[in-house]
Amino acid sequence: MENLYAEREATKFTFASQLRATVLNSWLNVLMLAIPAGIALHEVTANPIVVFVVNFVAIIPLAAMISHATEEIAMRCGQCFGALLNATFGNAVELIVAIIALIKGEIQIVQASLIGSMLSNLLLVLGMCFIFGGINRLEQSFNITNAKTDAGVLAFLTASLTILAAFGSLSNGSEADILAFSRGTSVLLLLIYGCRLFFQLKSHAEMCNRPGDKTGEGDTHCGLRTTSLSATATSGHHSQLPPQDPDDELEQPQLLLWVAVLTLMISTALVGICAEFMVDSINALTATGAINKTFVGLILLPVVGNAVEHVTAVTAAWKDKMDLAIGVAIGSCTQIALFVLPLIVILGWILSRVPSLEMRVQTMSLEIDMFQAFCLFLSVLLVNYLILDGKSNWLEGALLVALYLIISLGAWFWL
Repeated sequence: MENLYAEREATKFTFASQLRATVLNSWLNVLMLAIPAGIALHEVTANPIVVFVVNFVAIIPLAAMISHATEEIAMRCGQCFGALLNATFGNAVELIVAIIALIKGEIQIVQASLIGSMLSNLLLVLGMCFIFGGINRLEQSFNITNAKTDAGVLAFLTASLTILAAFGSLSNGSEADILAFSRGTSVLLLLIYGCRLFFQLKSHAEMCNRPGDKTGEGDTHCGLRTTSLSATATSGHHSQLPPQDPDDELEQPQLLLWVAVLTLMISTALVGICAEFMVDSINALTATGAINKTFVGLILLPVVGNAVEHVTAVTAAWKDKMDLAIGVAIGSCTQIALFVLPLIVILGWILSRVPSLEMRVQTMSLEIDMFQAFCLFLSVLLVNYLILDGKSNWLEGALLVALYLIISLGAWFWL
Protein backbone atom coordinates (compact mmCIF):
# COMPACT_ATOMS: atom_id res chain seq x y z
CA MET A 1 0.00 0.00 0.00
CA GLU A 2 2.84 2.41 0.86
CA ASN A 3 4.53 1.67 -2.48
CA LEU A 4 1.27 2.33 -4.30
CA TYR A 5 0.81 5.65 -2.47
CA ALA A 6 4.42 6.64 -3.22
CA GLU A 7 3.92 5.77 -6.88
CA ARG A 8 0.74 7.86 -6.99
CA GLU A 9 2.57 10.81 -5.45
CA ALA A 10 5.46 10.47 -7.88
CA THR A 11 3.23 10.47 -10.96
CA LYS A 12 0.68 12.94 -9.68
CA PHE A 13 2.18 16.22 -10.88
CA THR A 14 2.38 15.72 -14.64
CA PHE A 15 1.77 18.31 -17.34
CA ALA A 16 -1.62 16.76 -18.06
CA SER A 17 -2.62 16.75 -14.39
CA GLN A 18 -1.57 20.39 -13.99
CA LEU A 19 -3.56 21.36 -17.08
CA ARG A 20 -6.63 19.54 -15.79
CA ALA A 21 -6.30 21.09 -12.33
CA THR A 22 -6.08 24.64 -13.69
CA VAL A 23 -8.08 24.90 -16.91
CA LEU A 24 -10.47 21.96 -16.51
CA ASN A 25 -11.09 21.97 -12.76
CA SER A 26 -14.48 23.73 -12.94
CA TRP A 27 -17.42 23.94 -15.33
CA LEU A 28 -17.22 27.72 -14.91
CA ASN A 29 -14.04 27.66 -16.98
CA VAL A 30 -16.15 27.21 -20.11
CA LEU A 31 -16.75 30.95 -19.76
CA MET A 32 -13.02 31.58 -20.31
CA LEU A 33 -13.85 31.88 -24.01
CA ALA A 34 -15.21 35.32 -23.12
CA ILE A 35 -11.73 36.57 -22.04
CA PRO A 36 -10.17 36.99 -25.52
CA ALA A 37 -13.56 38.06 -26.89
CA GLY A 38 -13.89 40.84 -24.30
CA ILE A 39 -10.37 42.14 -24.96
CA ALA A 40 -10.90 42.05 -28.74
CA LEU A 41 -14.26 43.83 -28.54
CA HIS A 42 -12.71 46.64 -26.51
CA GLU A 43 -9.86 47.05 -29.00
CA VAL A 44 -12.25 47.37 -31.97
CA THR A 45 -14.41 49.86 -29.99
CA ALA A 46 -17.53 47.73 -30.21
CA ASN A 47 -20.88 48.59 -28.64
CA PRO A 48 -20.15 49.52 -24.97
CA ILE A 49 -23.05 47.38 -23.77
CA VAL A 50 -21.58 44.32 -25.52
CA VAL A 51 -18.12 45.12 -24.12
CA PHE A 52 -19.57 45.37 -20.59
CA VAL A 53 -21.49 42.09 -20.82
CA VAL A 54 -18.65 40.03 -22.35
CA ASN A 55 -16.00 41.29 -19.90
CA PHE A 56 -18.52 40.86 -17.07
CA VAL A 57 -18.85 37.17 -18.01
CA ALA A 58 -15.08 36.80 -18.53
CA ILE A 59 -14.29 37.77 -14.93
CA ILE A 60 -16.39 34.92 -13.47
CA PRO A 61 -14.05 32.01 -14.46
CA LEU A 62 -11.03 34.14 -13.58
CA ALA A 63 -12.45 34.59 -10.08
CA ALA A 64 -12.77 30.80 -9.84
CA MET A 65 -9.13 30.34 -10.89
CA ILE A 66 -7.94 32.92 -8.33
CA SER A 67 -9.90 31.13 -5.61
CA HIS A 68 -8.50 27.73 -6.63
CA ALA A 69 -4.90 28.96 -6.85
CA THR A 70 -5.18 30.73 -3.48
CA GLU A 71 -6.42 27.54 -1.81
CA GLU A 72 -3.57 25.54 -3.35
CA ILE A 73 -0.93 27.99 -2.08
CA ALA A 74 -2.56 28.25 1.36
CA MET A 75 -2.38 24.44 1.79
CA ARG A 76 1.42 24.62 1.68
CA CYS A 77 2.05 27.80 3.66
CA GLY A 78 0.69 27.15 7.14
CA GLN A 79 -2.36 28.51 8.91
CA CYS A 80 -1.25 32.11 9.56
CA PHE A 81 0.17 32.83 6.10
CA GLY A 82 -2.75 30.96 4.55
CA ALA A 83 -5.19 33.18 6.43
CA LEU A 84 -3.31 36.30 5.29
CA LEU A 85 -3.31 35.04 1.70
CA ASN A 86 -7.04 34.35 1.83
CA ALA A 87 -7.61 37.81 3.30
CA THR A 88 -5.73 39.37 0.39
CA PHE A 89 -7.05 37.29 -2.50
CA GLY A 90 -10.32 35.96 -1.06
CA ASN A 91 -12.11 39.01 -2.45
CA ALA A 92 -9.57 39.83 -5.14
CA VAL A 93 -12.18 40.56 -7.82
CA GLU A 94 -14.05 43.07 -5.66
CA LEU A 95 -10.73 44.67 -4.67
CA ILE A 96 -9.47 44.96 -8.26
CA VAL A 97 -12.76 46.32 -9.62
CA ALA A 98 -12.92 48.81 -6.73
CA ILE A 99 -9.34 50.02 -7.26
CA ILE A 100 -9.85 50.49 -11.01
CA ALA A 101 -13.15 52.32 -10.49
CA LEU A 102 -11.48 54.46 -7.80
CA ILE A 103 -8.65 55.47 -10.13
CA LYS A 104 -11.21 56.37 -12.80
CA GLY A 105 -13.16 58.50 -10.33
CA GLU A 106 -16.24 56.24 -10.18
CA ILE A 107 -16.78 56.64 -6.43
CA GLN A 108 -20.49 55.79 -6.65
CA ILE A 109 -19.66 52.51 -8.39
CA VAL A 110 -16.98 51.65 -5.81
CA GLN A 111 -19.24 52.19 -2.82
CA ALA A 112 -22.29 50.54 -4.38
CA SER A 113 -20.34 47.48 -5.57
CA LEU A 114 -18.84 46.81 -2.12
CA ILE A 115 -22.14 47.33 -0.28
CA GLY A 116 -23.86 45.22 -2.95
CA SER A 117 -21.33 42.44 -2.49
CA MET A 118 -22.10 42.41 1.23
CA LEU A 119 -25.85 42.30 0.56
CA SER A 120 -25.41 39.53 -2.02
CA ASN A 121 -23.46 37.35 0.42
CA LEU A 122 -25.80 38.04 3.34
CA LEU A 123 -29.10 37.56 1.53
CA LEU A 124 -28.73 35.78 -1.81
CA VAL A 125 -25.85 33.39 -1.08
CA LEU A 126 -26.87 32.61 2.52
CA GLY A 127 -30.53 32.37 1.52
CA MET A 128 -29.79 29.88 -1.25
CA CYS A 129 -27.68 27.87 1.22
CA PHE A 130 -30.63 27.62 3.61
CA ILE A 131 -33.00 26.68 0.76
CA PHE A 132 -30.84 24.00 -0.88
CA GLY A 133 -29.64 22.66 2.47
CA GLY A 134 -33.24 22.44 3.69
CA ILE A 135 -34.69 20.66 0.66
CA ASN A 136 -34.09 17.20 2.15
CA ARG A 137 -33.96 18.11 5.83
CA LEU A 138 -36.24 19.40 8.55
CA GLU A 139 -33.50 21.75 9.76
CA GLN A 140 -29.72 22.11 9.81
CA SER A 141 -27.40 23.06 12.65
CA PHE A 142 -24.16 25.01 12.74
CA ASN A 143 -21.56 26.26 15.22
CA ILE A 144 -23.36 28.62 17.62
CA THR A 145 -20.09 30.31 18.71
CA ASN A 146 -19.29 31.32 15.15
CA ALA A 147 -22.90 32.41 14.61
CA LYS A 148 -22.84 34.71 17.65
CA THR A 149 -19.44 36.12 16.70
CA ASP A 150 -20.55 36.75 13.13
CA ALA A 151 -23.75 38.40 14.39
CA GLY A 152 -21.74 40.75 16.59
CA VAL A 153 -19.31 41.63 13.80
CA LEU A 154 -22.18 42.28 11.37
CA ALA A 155 -23.93 44.52 13.90
CA PHE A 156 -20.68 46.43 14.52
CA LEU A 157 -19.94 47.10 10.86
CA THR A 158 -23.54 48.12 10.18
CA ALA A 159 -23.45 50.53 13.11
CA SER A 160 -20.18 52.01 11.82
CA LEU A 161 -21.51 52.65 8.31
CA THR A 162 -24.90 53.87 9.56
CA ILE A 163 -23.26 56.38 11.93
CA LEU A 164 -21.17 57.73 9.05
CA ALA A 165 -24.21 57.94 6.77
CA ALA A 166 -26.16 59.79 9.46
CA PHE A 167 -23.20 62.09 10.16
CA GLY A 168 -22.97 63.04 6.49
CA SER A 169 -26.72 63.60 6.14
CA LEU A 170 -27.55 65.32 9.42
CA SER A 171 -24.45 67.21 10.54
CA ASN A 172 -23.04 70.48 9.28
CA GLY A 173 -19.58 68.97 8.97
CA SER A 174 -17.48 69.78 5.92
CA GLU A 175 -16.28 67.25 3.37
CA ALA A 176 -12.87 67.34 5.05
CA ASP A 177 -14.50 66.38 8.36
CA ILE A 178 -16.30 63.44 6.74
CA LEU A 179 -13.06 62.26 5.10
CA ALA A 180 -11.15 62.48 8.39
CA PHE A 181 -13.97 60.63 10.19
CA SER A 182 -13.95 57.94 7.47
CA ARG A 183 -10.19 57.45 7.57
CA GLY A 184 -10.12 57.13 11.34
CA THR A 185 -12.99 54.64 11.19
CA SER A 186 -11.20 52.71 8.42
CA VAL A 187 -8.13 52.25 10.61
CA LEU A 188 -10.33 50.94 13.43
CA LEU A 189 -12.13 48.55 11.05
CA LEU A 190 -8.78 47.12 9.92
CA LEU A 191 -7.74 46.68 13.57
CA ILE A 192 -10.99 44.84 14.31
CA TYR A 193 -10.36 42.63 11.27
CA GLY A 194 -6.98 41.70 12.73
CA CYS A 195 -8.63 40.98 16.10
CA ARG A 196 -11.20 38.77 14.39
CA LEU A 197 -8.49 36.76 12.64
CA PHE A 198 -6.63 36.32 15.95
CA PHE A 199 -9.88 35.24 17.65
CA GLN A 200 -10.64 32.61 15.01
CA LEU A 201 -7.12 31.32 14.42
CA LYS A 202 -5.51 31.57 17.86
CA SER A 203 -7.35 32.50 21.04
CA HIS A 204 -10.65 30.69 20.31
CA ALA A 205 -9.59 28.40 17.48
CA GLU A 206 -10.90 25.24 19.17
CA MET A 207 -14.35 26.72 19.78
CA CYS A 208 -14.56 28.21 16.29
CA ASN A 209 -13.60 24.93 14.62
CA ARG A 210 -16.13 22.87 16.58
CA PRO A 211 -18.61 21.48 14.01
CA GLY A 212 -22.37 21.85 14.35
CA ASP A 213 -24.72 18.88 14.39
CA LYS A 214 -25.49 17.26 11.06
CA THR A 215 -28.92 16.11 10.03
CA GLY A 216 -28.93 12.52 8.89
CA GLU A 217 -30.42 11.13 5.72
CA GLY A 218 -33.18 9.54 7.75
CA ASP A 219 -34.80 12.96 7.93
CA THR A 220 -34.88 13.62 4.20
CA HIS A 221 -38.66 13.22 4.17
CA CYS A 222 -38.95 16.17 6.55
CA GLY A 223 -37.58 18.83 4.18
CA LEU A 224 -38.98 20.97 1.39
CA ARG A 225 -40.03 17.91 -0.59
CA THR A 226 -42.52 16.93 2.12
CA THR A 227 -46.08 16.67 0.84
CA SER A 228 -47.72 15.98 4.20
CA LEU A 229 -46.73 16.52 7.81
CA SER A 230 -45.89 13.43 9.79
CA ALA A 231 -45.48 12.88 13.50
CA THR A 232 -41.74 12.73 13.04
CA ALA A 233 -41.65 16.06 11.26
CA THR A 234 -43.75 17.86 13.83
CA SER A 235 -41.60 16.55 16.65
CA GLY A 236 -38.56 18.36 15.27
CA HIS A 237 -36.38 15.30 15.90
CA HIS A 238 -33.22 14.84 13.87
CA SER A 239 -30.49 12.22 14.10
CA GLN A 240 -26.75 12.51 13.80
CA LEU A 241 -25.06 11.67 10.53
CA PRO A 242 -23.46 8.26 11.10
CA PRO A 243 -20.31 7.84 9.08
CA GLN A 244 -18.00 10.68 8.19
CA ASP A 245 -18.43 12.06 4.70
CA PRO A 246 -15.50 11.12 2.46
CA ASP A 247 -15.43 14.76 1.34
CA ASP A 248 -14.41 15.74 4.87
CA GLU A 249 -11.00 14.09 4.44
CA LEU A 250 -7.94 16.34 4.36
CA GLU A 251 -7.48 17.82 0.91
CA GLN A 252 -4.24 17.19 -0.95
CA PRO A 253 -2.63 19.82 -3.22
CA GLN A 254 -3.39 19.35 -6.91
CA LEU A 255 -0.92 21.92 -8.23
CA LEU A 256 2.81 22.41 -7.94
CA LEU A 257 3.55 25.54 -5.93
CA TRP A 258 5.04 27.45 -8.88
CA VAL A 259 2.06 26.50 -11.06
CA ALA A 260 -0.35 27.79 -8.41
CA VAL A 261 1.60 31.06 -8.05
CA LEU A 262 1.75 31.51 -11.83
CA THR A 263 -1.98 30.78 -12.15
CA LEU A 264 -2.72 33.34 -9.44
CA MET A 265 -0.58 36.01 -11.10
CA ILE A 266 -1.98 35.47 -14.61
CA SER A 267 -5.59 35.30 -13.40
CA THR A 268 -5.19 38.47 -11.33
CA ALA A 269 -3.65 40.32 -14.29
CA LEU A 270 -6.46 39.21 -16.61
CA VAL A 271 -9.08 40.27 -14.04
CA GLY A 272 -7.43 43.70 -13.99
CA ILE A 273 -7.62 43.98 -17.79
CA CYS A 274 -11.23 42.78 -18.08
CA ALA A 275 -12.31 44.87 -15.08
CA GLU A 276 -10.81 48.01 -16.62
CA PHE A 277 -12.68 47.43 -19.89
CA MET A 278 -15.88 46.71 -17.98
CA VAL A 279 -15.61 49.87 -15.85
CA ASP A 280 -14.81 51.94 -18.95
CA SER A 281 -18.12 50.87 -20.50
CA ILE A 282 -20.32 51.61 -17.46
CA ASN A 283 -20.90 55.28 -18.32
CA ALA A 284 -22.02 54.39 -21.85
CA LEU A 285 -24.23 51.64 -20.41
CA THR A 286 -25.97 53.97 -17.96
CA ALA A 287 -26.14 56.88 -20.42
CA THR A 288 -28.89 55.08 -22.34
CA GLY A 289 -31.21 55.58 -19.35
CA ALA A 290 -32.23 51.93 -19.38
CA ILE A 291 -30.21 51.19 -16.25
CA ASN A 292 -28.71 53.29 -13.45
CA LYS A 293 -25.34 53.20 -11.69
CA THR A 294 -26.90 52.16 -8.39
CA PHE A 295 -28.29 48.97 -9.95
CA VAL A 296 -25.02 48.26 -11.78
CA GLY A 297 -22.95 48.65 -8.61
CA LEU A 298 -25.37 47.27 -6.03
CA ILE A 299 -26.71 44.27 -7.98
CA LEU A 300 -24.80 43.46 -11.20
CA LEU A 301 -21.13 43.82 -10.23
CA PRO A 302 -21.44 41.68 -7.05
CA VAL A 303 -22.55 38.77 -9.24
CA VAL A 304 -19.03 38.69 -10.72
CA GLY A 305 -17.21 38.60 -7.40
CA ASN A 306 -19.65 36.29 -5.61
CA ALA A 307 -20.23 33.65 -8.29
CA VAL A 308 -17.53 31.33 -6.93
CA GLU A 309 -18.59 31.82 -3.30
CA HIS A 310 -22.19 31.17 -4.32
CA VAL A 311 -21.39 27.81 -5.91
CA THR A 312 -19.05 26.78 -3.06
CA ALA A 313 -21.47 27.74 -0.29
CA VAL A 314 -24.57 26.18 -1.86
CA THR A 315 -22.68 22.94 -2.61
CA ALA A 316 -21.50 22.79 1.01
CA ALA A 317 -25.03 23.41 2.32
CA TRP A 318 -26.41 20.66 0.07
CA LYS A 319 -23.87 18.28 1.66
CA ASP A 320 -24.96 19.47 5.14
CA LYS A 321 -21.67 21.29 5.76
CA MET A 322 -23.38 24.35 7.15
CA ASP A 323 -20.35 25.69 9.05
CA LEU A 324 -18.46 25.86 5.75
CA ALA A 325 -21.45 27.35 3.91
CA ILE A 326 -22.02 30.08 6.51
CA GLY A 327 -18.29 30.69 6.81
CA VAL A 328 -18.09 31.35 3.07
CA ALA A 329 -21.21 33.55 2.90
CA ILE A 330 -20.92 35.63 6.08
CA GLY A 331 -17.12 35.40 6.18
CA SER A 332 -16.88 36.98 2.73
CA CYS A 333 -19.27 39.74 3.82
CA THR A 334 -17.29 40.60 6.96
CA GLN A 335 -14.03 40.45 5.00
CA ILE A 336 -15.34 43.06 2.56
CA ALA A 337 -16.63 45.27 5.37
CA LEU A 338 -13.63 45.02 7.69
CA PHE A 339 -10.82 44.64 5.14
CA VAL A 340 -11.64 45.61 1.53
CA LEU A 341 -13.84 48.67 2.20
CA PRO A 342 -11.50 50.42 4.69
CA LEU A 343 -8.47 49.41 2.59
CA ILE A 344 -9.98 51.17 -0.44
CA VAL A 345 -10.56 54.32 1.65
CA ILE A 346 -6.93 54.33 2.85
CA LEU A 347 -5.66 53.48 -0.64
CA GLY A 348 -7.67 56.33 -2.17
CA TRP A 349 -6.17 58.68 0.42
CA ILE A 350 -2.65 57.55 -0.55
CA LEU A 351 -3.26 57.64 -4.32
CA SER A 352 -4.75 61.12 -4.12
CA ARG A 353 -1.34 62.33 -2.91
CA VAL A 354 0.55 60.80 -5.86
CA PRO A 355 1.37 63.72 -8.23
CA SER A 356 0.66 61.74 -11.41
CA LEU A 357 -2.74 60.54 -10.14
CA GLU A 358 -4.02 63.35 -7.90
CA MET A 359 -6.04 64.97 -10.70
CA ARG A 360 -7.85 61.71 -11.47
CA VAL A 361 -8.25 59.92 -8.15
CA GLN A 362 -11.09 61.18 -5.98
CA THR A 363 -10.79 60.65 -2.25
CA MET A 364 -13.41 58.22 -1.03
CA SER A 365 -15.19 58.21 2.31
CA LEU A 366 -17.26 55.58 4.09
CA GLU A 367 -20.34 57.78 3.77
CA ILE A 368 -22.96 55.81 1.82
CA ASP A 369 -26.40 57.03 0.80
CA MET A 370 -29.30 56.38 3.15
CA PHE A 371 -30.93 53.82 0.81
CA GLN A 372 -27.85 51.59 0.95
CA ALA A 373 -27.44 52.19 4.69
CA PHE A 374 -31.04 51.16 5.40
CA CYS A 375 -30.77 48.11 3.12
CA LEU A 376 -27.62 46.95 4.92
CA PHE A 377 -29.07 47.64 8.37
CA LEU A 378 -32.29 45.72 7.71
CA SER A 379 -30.42 42.84 6.04
CA VAL A 380 -28.08 42.42 9.00
CA LEU A 381 -31.04 42.65 11.38
CA LEU A 382 -32.83 39.80 9.60
CA VAL A 383 -29.70 37.63 9.23
CA ASN A 384 -28.77 38.06 12.90
CA TYR A 385 -32.28 37.11 13.99
CA LEU A 386 -32.17 33.94 11.87
CA ILE A 387 -28.69 32.63 12.75
CA LEU A 388 -28.56 33.23 16.51
CA ASP A 389 -30.32 29.93 17.32
CA GLY A 390 -27.67 27.96 15.41
CA LYS A 391 -30.29 26.33 13.16
CA SER A 392 -31.70 26.97 9.69
CA ASN A 393 -34.46 25.75 7.36
CA TRP A 394 -35.62 26.44 3.81
CA LEU A 395 -38.27 28.99 4.82
CA GLU A 396 -35.62 31.20 6.43
CA GLY A 397 -33.70 31.00 3.16
CA ALA A 398 -36.79 32.08 1.23
CA LEU A 399 -37.11 35.14 3.49
CA LEU A 400 -33.51 36.17 2.79
CA VAL A 401 -33.82 35.74 -0.99
CA ALA A 402 -37.14 37.63 -1.02
CA LEU A 403 -35.56 40.59 0.80
CA TYR A 404 -32.71 40.59 -1.73
CA LEU A 405 -35.21 40.73 -4.60
CA ILE A 406 -37.01 43.64 -2.91
CA ILE A 407 -33.71 45.52 -2.62
CA SER A 408 -32.98 44.72 -6.28
CA LEU A 409 -36.30 46.24 -7.30
CA GLY A 410 -35.55 49.33 -5.24
CA ALA A 411 -32.11 49.67 -6.88
CA TRP A 412 -33.68 49.29 -10.36
CA PHE A 413 -36.02 52.23 -9.80
CA TRP A 414 -33.50 54.32 -7.81
CA LEU A 415 -32.63 57.66 -9.42
